[in-house]
Amino acid sequence: MTLAATAGSLHIDCPTGLAGDMLLAGLLDLGVPRDVIEAPLAQLGLKDLVRLDLEETRSGGLRGRRLSVVGLEPDPPHRHWAEIRMQLERSSLEPRLQQTVMAVFTALAEAEATVHGQPPESVHFHEVGAIDSIVDVVGVCAAIHHLAPQRISCDPPPAGRGSVNTAHGLLPVPVPAVLELARAHQVPLRQDPSLPEGELTTPTGLALVSVLAESFTAPPLFTPSAIGIGLGHRQLDRPNLVRICLGQGESSTPELEPRWQPLVVQEAWIDDASAEDIAWLLDRLRQGGAVDVACQSLQMKKGRVGVAVTALVSTEQAQTLRRIWFEAGPSIGLRERQQGRWLLPRRAGMLATPWGALKAKQVQRPDGRCTVKPEADALQQLSQTSGCSIADLRAAAQVASFESEEPWTW
Repeated sequence: MTLAATAGSLHIDCPTGLAGDMLLAGLLDLGVPRDVIEAPLAQLGLKDLVRLDLEETRSGGLRGRRLSVVGLEPDPPHRHWAEIRMQLERSSLEPRLQQTVMAVFTALAEAEATVHGQPPESVHFHEVGAIDSIVDVVGVCAAIHHLAPQRISCDPPPAGRGSVNTAHGLLPVPVPAVLELARAHQVPLRQDPSLPEGELTTPTGLALVSVLAESFTAPPLFTPSAIGIGLGHRQLDRPNLVRICLGQGESSTPELEPRWQPLVVQEAWIDDASAEDIAWLLDRLRQGGAVDVACQSLQMKKGRVGVAVTALVSTEQAQTLRRIWFEAGPSIGLRERQQGRWLLPRRAGMLATPWGALKAKQVQRPDGRCTVKPEADALQQLSQTSGCSIADLRAAAQVASFESEEPWTW
């Protein structure tokens, strides 16, 4: 399989969990060349200490690739994080790759250190020290740098349930390090009682996506150009796999392309608040980061006249805004639904008129045309200070040149 030099986006679908070997197997199945993985391992001095066995097989009737990392050391040591960090710092890894690998191991070591109550430098247990974890982390990071996707997203990993035998004895699932990683990096874990018992998401797998993924929601619009299937080693009552989906690359002129923004619509119908109370709620929602807030009258039950308050909220701000609804408003319920909007590229700048400069916004249309509109507040302020009517200022703005050093945003 031949991959594009630069991928548009990469999404990780993990219905039965995440593990480092599953991610690496999926990336190899996607078409990443083996030498992309093996070269940095050799730079770390691991070439003769490990063997990668990759096989194409099936899980639950579905094909994929399963990776086995075979250690060749007769008596493998449990390496301390301090030793691994020194080995990475002294290696000849490409600087960006080295930085990413260090970030993953730092996240993993800090999580393990927190749950065990010891400094990260003292961490030496299996999850960090085993050579297969080193291979998984270095290999996955090297593959991602090779693909160079513009965005990486991941579904919320399943938390798992029950218990698992570890080097520290019987531990509850999710294991403490997974919970700590989720807390430290704000990764949502999916609780699903229909999934089989046992550990589904490992610390190494979660550490990788907590560093590499930008979001933990599926892209609203996604056209896959290639799919890699990485199989797990456990036999479950369903296919045990990770699907790595590579999205189509961006247009060569991305400034002409509208972008999709996922939004959450939050709404409440209120019939027991005064006009002042509603105005206060609207202000609080706007100050809290809502993209936009609107209200309208409506006839509610028992003939009461009420107000429908609607807020458009980014997915990242939904939880914060939810608290404001209940703190600043009288409603005891809140409706939410997932929506989104298409955005054209825009940038701020200035328009030079005979009466002074006007703040304005330039928008680029899909056909390449640029339109400019002066800001309403700037028109009103300049009208007051210059004595010129807003109508004359608008007319002057239509023929004024637009100047901006700002980048395009969406």
